Formats: sequence, C-alpha cells, structure tokens
Amino acid sequence: MLPRPYSLLFAALAATLATTACAQTTAAAPTLPAVKPAAISNALPAPAVDPLLPRVRAAIDAAERGPFDAGQYADIARHPLYGWVEYASLRRNIDSVNNGQAQDFLNRRGNEASGDAFRDIWLAATARREDWAAFTAAWTPKNSSGKDRSVSLRCAELNARQALGKADAQWTKDAQVIWRSSGKSLPDSCDAPFAVLAAQGGLSPELRWERIDAAAAEWQPAVMRAAARGLPADQLAQANDYAAFLDNVNERALAWPKTERSRKIASYGLAKLAKAQPASAEAQLPKYAAALAFNDEDRGRVLYQTALWSVASYDAQSARRLNAVPEVAYDERLHEWRAREAMSRSDWAGALAAIRKMGAKQRDESRWEYFEARLSEMAGDKASAARLYRESAKNADFHGFLSSDRLGLPYTLCPVQPKDSAAAKAAIARDPILLRAMGLFQIERAAWAIREWDDALTHYDDTQRRIAIEVAQSYNWFDRAVFSLNKTPNEQRMYYLRFPLHHGDTIRRESARNGIDPAWVAAEIRAESIFNPTARSGANAMGLMQVLPGTGAQVAKSLGLPWGGAASLYDSDTNIILGTAYLRQLLDKYGGQPYFAMAGYNAGPAPLGRWQSQRPGMDPDFWIETISYKETREYVARVLAFSVLYDWRLNGDALKVSDRMRGINNTARKSFTCPASAATATAPLPAETD
Repeated sequence: MLPRPYSLLFAALAATLATTACAQTTAAAPTLPAVKPAAISNALPAPAVDPLLPRVRAAIDAAERGPFDAGQYADIARHPLYGWVEYASLRRNIDSVNNGQAQDFLNRRGNEASGDAFRDIWLAATARREDWAAFTAAWTPKNSSGKDRSVSLRCAELNARQALGKADAQWTKDAQVIWRSSGKSLPDSCDAPFAVLAAQGGLSPELRWERIDAAAAEWQPAVMRAAARGLPADQLAQANDYAAFLDNVNERALAWPKTERSRKIASYGLAKLAKAQPASAEAQLPKYAAALAFNDEDRGRVLYQTALWSVASYDAQSARRLNAVPEVAYDERLHEWRAREAMSRSDWAGALAAIRKMGAKQRDESRWEYFEARLSEMAGDKASAARLYRESAKNADFHGFLSSDRLGLPYTLCPVQPKDSAAAKAAIARDPILLRAMGLFQIERAAWAIREWDDALTHYDDTQRRIAIEVAQSYNWFDRAVFSLNKTPNEQRMYYLRFPLHHGDTIRRESARNGIDPAWVAAEIRAESIFNPTARSGANAMGLMQVLPGTGAQVAKSLGLPWGGAASLYDSDTNIILGTAYLRQLLDKYGGQPYFAMAGYNAGPAPLGRWQSQRPGMDPDFWIETISYKETREYVARVLAFSVLYDWRLNGDALKVSDRMRGINNTARKSFTCPASAATATAPLPAETD
C-alpha cells in the first residue's frame, strides 16, 4: 500500500489519466500541426497538493538549526520525505553521530537517495577520524545513481584497506589506477595511500614520469614536482627543471636532452605562456624549436595557443598567427575561429576558404552550411548557395531558420508528441522515488530533488524517462526536459516538453505593455532560467529572467513602482514585469535592434559597446557570429531560435527570424512544414547541462 501522501497525489493523477488512454505510439507530424501548438497540453494534470509538505519543510529547517526534537513532528514520521528530515539532523551533527545511529539509518534508508547522501558524508566523517571499520561497513563503490564515488572517497577507501591489513596486489592496482587517472591535483586523502604505494615499491620511475607527463600537458607544474619526489637524484633534478620551465620559460631548456619528453614539455611551457603573452611565446619559439628539434606537432601546440589567444580578442596579428599554425594542429575550435576572424575583417573570400578547410562533419553543421551558402552567394555562386541553404534549412535552429528565409521557404519543424497508455503514465506517476523528487522540488530543495530524480532515472527505459519528464512538468519543474531529453534522436523533437509555456498571461500582458513580441520574452525566460522562478546565477542574477538586483531596482524606479528588494525578484510576476521593461529599455537604447539588446542583456553594456565599435554596420548574421564571447554568441543565436519556436507554440506560425533580429515586426509571417527528408533528421541545439 502506498503511504497516504503518495495515495493522495496518485489518486488525482489517475483520475485524469484514465480518460486519456490510447495506444503507445510515436510519430512525427507530417505537415503543419492540425491545431495551434499553444493548445497542446502536457499529458498530466496539475498534481494534488500534499497538505503535509509545509510540515516537512518546517521539520527540515528545524533539523538544520538543531537540536531536533523528533517528537514535535510525529505526525510526519511516516511521510515519504521523512528520510530527508533525518538526513538533515544527522548532517548537522555528523561529527558526533555514533556508529549505531549511522548504521541504523543506512539499514533503513541506504537504498534511498537520502541514505546515499548520508553515506557520502558519513564516509567522509569516519575517514577524518580514521574509524576504518565504520568506514568499511558503510562503503559502497557506487552511489544510488550508479556513479563512482568521488576520488576523495576512493582514496579514503584505499586508506581503510591499508589500515586493516588489506593492502594486497589488488590494492596496489587500484591505487595505481587513481595515480594515473589525472594530470591535475588529486585530493589530500590520496597522499597517504600514494605514500604507502611508494614505500611498497608500487611507484616505479616509469609511473612517476607518466604522471609528470600528464601534469605537463595540463600545465600543472606543482603536480609535476609532487610526482617527481622519489625519482633518482639525476631524474629528480631534470623533472624539477621541467616544472620550473612551466612556471617561467627560461633558457636552461636550451641545454635539455634532445628527447621526445623535452620537446613536449618545452612546447607545453611555451603554449602556457602563449595564453597570457602570445607575442612573447611566438618570439621565443624559434630558439627552443631549433635547440630541441621540435616537430610539427610541437610547433603546432605553441602556435595553436598563440593564434587562439590572439583571435579571441581579434588582435591585429590574428590572421597572420592563424595562418602560421600547421594544418595538423587545427581542430574544430580553431577552424571556426579562422572563419570568424576573417568575417570580422569582412574578408569574405578568406572566410569562405576557412570554412572549406573544415572537416566534413563540422562543415555539415547548419551554422557552417549557412555561412558557406551566404559567402558563396556573395561570391556569385548562386547554385552552390541554394544547395547549401537547402541543407541547412532542414534544421530547426537559428541558422536553419535563416537559410529558410534566404530561400523563401517555410520553416522546417517535425515535432514528435508520443502517446502513451494511461497505465504506462500511472506506473511512473506513482513511483515513490519520483514522488519524493517532486516533493523536494516543491519545498525548494533542488539539490536533493535532483538526487532523487537521478536515482529514479536509473530504473527507467526511454519511454518511462520521458513520462517522468511529463510528471515533472505537471509540477512546474520544467528543466528536467532540458537536462534529461538527450538520449535518443526523437527526443530533440519533443518541443512540447523542451519548450514549456508558463505564466502565459503575464508574459502576454507585459509584452503588450512594452511593445515586445511575447515569443521573445518566453524565449528569454527559457534561455535564462528554464522557467525556474527561484533560479540564481553566480553573478546574483535572480528569477525567471535572471534580473540583477541593481537592475531590478533601477527599472522599478523608472516605472514608478515600489521596490521590494532583491527577494521580490523571486516573484514570477514581478520578475517578468521588470525583466520585460528592461528589455524595452535595452531595445530603445540600441536603436530598436533586438540582436543588440539580446547581446547586452547577456554580456552587459561594456562588451556590447566594444563589439559595436569594432564592427559598425555589419549585417546582423555576421555580427552575431563574430561576437568574441562564446557564451554571448551562442546566447543570441539561441534566443532568436527559441523565439521562433515559442512563436510556433503561441500562434502556429512565426515572424521571420531575419526580420525578428532587426526589429521588423510587420512583415508576412512564416508557416511550418515537415518534409519527408527532415522527418528523421535532428539538429540538437547547443548542449545544456545540469
């Protein structure tokens, strides 16, 4: 039998699900949707309210403040989230929790996310006090989501085995695996097992040099020195000199032995210098290359960084330095920067040549198909341009939409909307693990909710995982679609999940008040917070539209509205009112050009002013592509693409993106179609991570 809170929630869901049973199929829309996409509702109704959640929230808060009196919360002792109340209390008192209390909790909750979260902190606590028996009793190599424990805990487990007399051959192999796992610094808990490993003869000079080489490649001279300890004296001196070169390029390297290792480490040191001082690295490269007999790979390693950190700011030497990089050293990042740098100088022939030097996979991306078509068209090759535009136009992204505009074609969109049986939905909607995740989300314990969510997903197949996303959306937890729909090709086309609509009345009202397309406002919210009203960035941008408190105060003053302080930005209506008005202010400030306003919204006025002064009068598509900040460049393209998709969801058709980015709103709108050639194709938007 389900606990009462689960029963309440499931009953409400099941009542509606029973009326929507149909065969479980997945089909792409062959042409335009028969109804306006805005009329498409999510498959699950809003869930019933759990009346005990306020008590759970209060109990967790009390447990975190401590001391916790469980008797005051006896009414929720059987609640599905009570494990997290216990966890909060145990976590607060972790250094005084005894083995019996810990083992009791793990026995009862060890297979749940709350128990696994406690296991992590308990393992760390027992390791700190070197209670290796308790550590070993609690140890599992993977967490509840099937992921390996942290390196810190894995090293602590090596300590436990060694202390308990189990440093056998397998222990040696396990320690060596961690030793070789990274060229970067490892946690302090790894120091003791590495010391034992060395004392037992498990760190040969070869293994030490392997880690030194890996650290040099990561530009980690301190790690190189640490790994070198224990080498024979002559090798130790050489290793330390290698590390010193990464700290500060110096001419002692000219006398190094002419070995592959010397060449590589000298090139790593010069490459590291190139990131900060491209001109200095370029000037010094010839003498080290001659002294140590650099090959093309060694030279390319330095010249790559020299070019990259020049072109990132469009230095006057960018083109020359890009051309100096051997082709064997080019990767996708440098290929795109070569094209972008030429565009920044309006060197259209050079940009076209740069695109044609890309590998086939990169060149076939809709972005580069579009720009190759655009540049071919400018060069008079209309046949090639038309062919490339057609290929790019198969993609439902910014450059695919631009390509459709160039050809005068409808936008390609092939939405997938699966239909599942009521029984399949009900089975997921009543999953206790998933319902714990939803409850935690409702009481704003996002990290814990994600832990339960990840645990639930380990038990699901693709269909169940997608239904779980629908359940999450019924709770207004919209970002699960973004972070969890990425495993099968069709999932990129589940637009009704990936592009949710919420606070629609407020968005429409404030958009109308400010003379802004509501699809743009919805797109901004999707790009900024994925409709999470409590989102907060590292820069302290807050709420749905990620408004900075200072900006919120300024906009509120300009509107004659009372300012309720930073916390008011977590109110959805307030955030949309201020965020939309701020978009209007930016639009007015930047000449009615939305693509400038979007760039300013993301990067701020100083970078935007610099980009405007560097490339005045440049066509918007080229200007956007030559934004030097990757985040802003992709942000502007993403918001423009999202605007088209939200226009479709709101209206069933869309303003042309080529007009939208210029602030032209009174032209003919575009329809959508799903050609047979595009029905099985996918074009993922830029990756988004949890």
